[in-house]
Amino acid sequence: MQQKWKTPYFLVDEARLVHNLEILKEVSERAGCKILLAQKAFSMYAVYPLLRNYLAGSTASGLYEARLGKEYFGGETHVFSPAYRNDEFEQILHYADHIVFNSPAQVKKYAKQAKEAQKSIGLRLNPECSTQEGHAIYDPCAPGSRLGTTLENLDQSIIPILDGFHFHTLCEQDSDDLEKTVEAVERKFGRYLKGKKWLNLGGGHHITRPGYDLERLIRVIHHLKETYHLEVYLEPGEAVVLNAGFLVSEVLEVVKNGISIAILDTSAACHMPDVLEMPYRPPLQKSGLPEEKVYTYRLAGPTCLAGDVIGDYSFDQPLKEGDILVFEDMALYTMVKTNTFNGMPLPSIVLQKRDGTQELIRAFGYEDFKNRLS
Repeated sequence: MQQKWKTPYFLVDEARLVHNLEILKEVSERAGCKILLAQKAFSMYAVYPLLRNYLAGSTASGLYEARLGKEYFGGETHVFSPAYRNDEFEQILHYADHIVFNSPAQVKKYAKQAKEAQKSIGLRLNPECSTQEGHAIYDPCAPGSRLGTTLENLDQSIIPILDGFHFHTLCEQDSDDLEKTVEAVERKFGRYLKGKKWLNLGGGHHITRPGYDLERLIRVIHHLKETYHLEVYLEPGEAVVLNAGFLVSEVLEVVKNGISIAILDTSAACHMPDVLEMPYRPPLQKSGLPEEKVYTYRLAGPTCLAGDVIGDYSFDQPLKEGDILVFEDMALYTMVKTNTFNGMPLPSIVLQKRDGTQELIRAFGYEDFKNRLS
């Protein structure tokens, strides 16, 4: 990989991005469904012109994402929020085509306004079918979840005014978990699907991961289309950019405190929050598990947060000041989650084109930090 930009920086590989998009396009064509970009995972709008050659549109979690999708992606713009703000809803109507509500109360509050604006509206369902292990923070079907309407809380009086339904229960999962979830949705809500225009299966589908069962996914979609005669949507985020991004960092210092600790110019807390939230150990080029190779180091960020630790990795050679480390799979849930805690600079964003050339898309500085404050 070329090294000509100031670290840290995100690099998105266009060739790898296209590889994922080709798989998604194949699924869309074979299954007869529409696939949307979930902007909550990846919002690098510099590549939206490329993405819209393969995808039908984008999804948003609120006003700003809806506007970004409408203005830079085009196609269909879908929005879901657990609760809409009165002072934003009219603006959302300007940008969104499909609006999904989280509860019957929200439908009753806003449906008339949305229908008058000729928008398609739906309700998010909670099938109470948890298929995740180890990531409770990302499980919409966990006990006490605020996301989606359970069968017990479904107000049947709103069913006639709905155009469709939405559910989202997966996180980095295969199509067997989708199939299990669909069975739960049909068992609880199947009678309400008949006569509707669309069903959105949400995100969390790891479609572009090697070994993902594409055939099962296509069968599930065909079943839904043939049984209920509706349009089926998928809205993956991670699958669009899986393994297509990198975070390039430099070693600033190596210290010892019982173990060897390499302090980098990139931060788990500021630049890859999922490392702390999930938790998650990002893949790192030319490294191994702790003690797998000769030299083991704890990689840590430069902030004052004691827990700003990326993880323990081993190397064939000792790390030293100035060494370049390249973290993999860093396009998803990174750029969208970065922050400037401690005055940490945001990583630059670089695009590597299919011919191997690199373009600096955006560099950040002091003004970006200052303008977030008072």
